[in-house]
Amino acid sequence: MAPLKMTFSLDETTAAQLARTAERLRTSKSAVVREAVAEYAARAGRMSEAERRKALRAFDELVHKIPARPAIEVDGELASLRRARRAGGRRSPAEQ
Repeated sequence: MAPLKMTFSLDETTAAQLARTAERLRTSKSAVVREAVAEYAARAGRMSEAERRKALRAFDELVHKIPARPAIEVDGELASLRRARRAGGRRSPAEQ
């Protein structure tokens, strides 16, 4: 891929960090920027640590609300209820 020339404005601190990093790694400032952007892009879609902990807390709270009954038992009860509803109203008069 052909490189594109771009112009950015950096504050003095960031520019100095970029220069020191490039010197320490013995590479160009452009290479440092490319790698930094690639790493940032890879992390951008992930949850932060705080978001991850919040999601795990919500999961821990909800997991206790999952019924312990087997699905086949629940399915049987639902089928029984459906049959009863299809069968119509009361079979005996209501007590008063």
